[in-house]
Amino acid sequence: MSDVSAKRIIVAYSGGLDTSVIITWLKEKTGAEVVAFTADVGQGEELAPLNDKAIKTGAEKLIIEDLREEFVRDFVFPALRANAMYEGCYLLGTSLARPLIGKYLVKHAIAEGADAICHGATGKGNDQVRFELTAYALKPDIKVIAPWRTWDMKGRSDLIDYAAKHNIPVTATKAKPFSTDRNLFHISYEGGVLEDPWSEGTRDMYTLAVPVEEAPDKPEYVEIEFEGGVPVAIDGVRMGPVELLEKANALGGKHGVGRVDLVENRFVGMKSRGIYETPGGTLLHVAHRGVEQLCMDREVLFLRDSMIPKYAQLVYNGFWYAPERESLQVMIDEGQKYVTGVARLKLYKGNAHLVGRKAEKSLYSFAHASFEAEEVYSQADAEGFIKLNALRLRLREQLE
Repeated sequence: MSDVSAKRIIVAYSGGLDTSVIITWLKEKTGAEVVAFTADVGQGEELAPLNDKAIKTGAEKLIIEDLREEFVRDFVFPALRANAMYEGCYLLGTSLARPLIGKYLVKHAIAEGADAICHGATGKGNDQVRFELTAYALKPDIKVIAPWRTWDMKGRSDLIDYAAKHNIPVTATKAKPFSTDRNLFHISYEGGVLEDPWSEGTRDMYTLAVPVEEAPDKPEYVEIEFEGGVPVAIDGVRMGPVELLEKANALGGKHGVGRVDLVENRFVGMKSRGIYETPGGTLLHVAHRGVEQLCMDREVLFLRDSMIPKYAQLVYNGFWYAPERESLQVMIDEGQKYVTGVARLKLYKGNAHLVGRKAEKSLYSFAHASFEAEEVYSQADAEGFIKLNALRLRLREQLE
């Protein structure tokens, strides 16, 4: 059993079921002073009642820090430059927020003189790995308390019972026990009815994107501008990172874009099922690909695309502060220097179709690509090119 003894503990606090119970449980088990820390990464109105709630459940105080701009600028946008998608469809919304939260959890633990940090991630999930790899990377001697690996409560139903017994206000119920994680980039749903991979998500699992059936019957066009692989404007209006992502979320969500239902492979070895909504991120991803088509050299593009699965796996598994992720980022960003241009998307009924792209330094040459008469390309040259590339194929067939 893990050691939970400590004199002063700082808890990564969301105000949800797990962390609401954890503060009371820590006070009960250790008698330690408990400080709650909440990172504002775009939860919105969820933050308003947290201070009173944290104090009532036993915290000495609650520290809330606005990390939205750093989250988008230094975590979301680098991953978008990499076109990072885990297992082909997950844009890594939760995975990208955890190293930032972990970074500031360690920072405030040092500032508060805490001798331990604590998180509410379960012993079955990925977040325990993400938080702790971050903590150990930034402060190797840090002590970590993970109640889910220590206490005798087995599941969310036990936590709901504990909360009721100790008069801890929580929104989760046994009829609606799914877990959610929300930030400026996405919202996720896990648990409850979703534990059956055959069960369809319910209407109350729509937050950022409307159901496709409720999306407008008329398509909408949007133009997204990039500079060096970074989105900087929507429909010609330049915006900062937070405002731009909020605008993209509103546009994508209005048309039901960016909803994914995934059975994924967790780092700890099991499969799990989740529903993710990433409307703005989906728009930015599709548009970014469109500008890359014009601006990136073919071999650089192929090389970068070969790195995407590894980059996404590293982020998903919690290795944001690992040298291999940092090295990949340098290589990826070098190839993004010329990704400057505008993509036009058509939003309609859950889809974001790329319908146009333009760039001042485009590698696309109409003269070379045109099927009309031209004088810049000798089609006869293709014969030798094909024969040279066919040489090894012809030799193999002759041998066989």
